[in-house]
Amino acid sequence: MIVDSHCHLDFPDFAPDIDAVVERARTAGVGTMLTICTHVSRFPGVLAMAERFPDVWCTVGIHPHEAANEAEVDAETLVRLTENPRVVGLGETGLDYFYDNSPREAQRRSFRAHLAAGRLSGLPVVIHTRDADADTAAILREEREKGPFKALLHCFSSGKDLADLAVEMGLYVSMSGILTFPKAEDVRTAIADVPLDRLLVETDAPFLAPTPKRGKRNEPALVVHTAAKLAEVKGVAVEALWAATTDNFFTLFDKCARPTGSAPQTDGTV
Repeated sequence: MIVDSHCHLDFPDFAPDIDAVVERARTAGVGTMLTICTHVSRFPGVLAMAERFPDVWCTVGIHPHEAANEAEVDAETLVRLTENPRVVGLGETGLDYFYDNSPREAQRRSFRAHLAAGRLSGLPVVIHTRDADADTAAILREEREKGPFKALLHCFSSGKDLADLAVEMGLYVSMSGILTFPKAEDVRTAIADVPLDRLLVETDAPFLAPTPKRGKRNEPALVVHTAAKLAEVKGVAVEALWAATTDNFFTLFDKCARPTGSAPQTDGTV
């Protein structure tokens, strides 16, 4: 099996055919999907998806685009929202200086609150960062000094310095369909030295459909194309890439139950 570690199944793009979307994912070999919260105010709809499908789990958090639009929440409030057994992580949170849809200081406050919630709960934090590598790195270092947390740089499109910092801090890096784009050579170079045991794959559906489906609505079934490209970049067999990224997901999101019959590798090889 393979895992889609980041999608948005509650988005209206999927409302007309959500059952078919999930079934196509299963047929493609996607055994687990993580649907990601972007608005705390819409969290009930995100949670409903995780409660509707046994192979779907969810997070709770505020996207940096919404940091000034959503009511500001503290770490303790976020932790309380993770008490449902279907909630296995926090976010997505982080910094987006490309669009600047929310003031940067509001983004930074929200980011720190999510990392604090990660320390309190022990759950991983899903981090979005775009055109904000320096501030993201600085906040990660400052917050780590207050205590450990688990985290994932999702939809990685940053530079090698941030990838190296993630490895140094024991964080994970997730690759989206961007990895397959012809002009994304910088991304492929940046993750070349990221160890296989720190990598995940995702769709970010309904966005960023991978080649050869670029331009269409993305969905979890298409994560297999990103996985194939990542296997090529890392120089491993596709089957080994599926096994490694699946194991990595359940190591990081350890509140998420692994499907029966999807045993982790035990011989130390990939």
